[in-house]
Amino acid sequence: MFAKPHLVRLTAIALPLAAAAGMSTTAQADDWAPTRSIEFIAPANPGGGWDTLVRTTSRVIQEEGLAERNFAAINVPGGGGAVAWAQIARDSGNPHKLFATSPPIILVPLAGASRYDHTDFTPVARLITDYSILLVRDDSDYADIDDLVEALRERPNLSVGGGSAPGSMDHISIAGFASAAGLDAAAVNYIPFSGGGEAMTNLMGGHVEAVITGAGEASGQLGEGSELRALGVSSPERLGGVLADIPTYQEQGIDYTFDIWRGVMGAPDMPAEAVAYYEDLFAQMLETDGWQQARDQLGWLDAYQNSEEFGAFLDEQKELFSEVLTELGLIGQ
Repeated sequence: MFAKPHLVRLTAIALPLAAAAGMSTTAQADDWAPTRSIEFIAPANPGGGWDTLVRTTSRVIQEEGLAERNFAAINVPGGGGAVAWAQIARDSGNPHKLFATSPPIILVPLAGASRYDHTDFTPVARLITDYSILLVRDDSDYADIDDLVEALRERPNLSVGGGSAPGSMDHISIAGFASAAGLDAAAVNYIPFSGGGEAMTNLMGGHVEAVITGAGEASGQLGEGSELRALGVSSPERLGGVLADIPTYQEQGIDYTFDIWRGVMGAPDMPAEAVAYYEDLFAQMLETDGWQQARDQLGWLDAYQNSEEFGAFLDEQKELFSEVLTELGLIGQ
């Protein structure tokens, strides 16, 4: 089961910043501009990866003066994203509604937990690559990855929390890690929460013994005086900022990486001129000093794709994740 960890290693191939792709739409973008505030939805509770992306991009756009209209961050939690997607799907053609997205837009529907998938919405732009991070409480007996792997081997019921639904991103990440460590991926006792923030709260409360979440969303709770201890990150190389001292899985003998792509989508049938406007806006944002400072602090990597490229990438991801979930026994052959 899950004998091919390289499959997950391909979940997001970090691409170089291709701002020129977005900038080519400038002429089209000039044909449209928002006439009111943009609803920018994080399909989860505050504190998770979607929320971090929404609030970071909204702040940078405002501080850099890139848009005349406000980007209003809105949290719509539930169903691993499914509640928000159902609401957005009913607002077809609305050019003033965006939402943060990542692998669950594909994984949750594949697992049968949402009737809507990426093909029901408008791809706008892929922005960054994030990575998974394994956390325990600072007073935990697990000092490093080896300690946690040994505990998982001896106690298959050891609880590992995550901020996404069963069969979704965090579950896939810890299952691939377990497989690469020689454990039974399907036996991992994964406990889902509604966002990484809730998962970390439950870790601090002693309700789970470890948490798998996005490195970017965890970065604000790490560093000097933190009550959390990071055991490892799923990146191929060490990250920057407060994450610089955290060893990778590979450094600790687990040959496994897991990339978390994040981007922006819009309501169904968003007008082409609105898509062009947002493509151009996000491409400009990635070039600003404010963005680059926030990106580096969060341990993200720029991985821009315009709407067309992002849409094709999402189709490829669906094929890939179908194989992964089949190996885990979460969808039928």
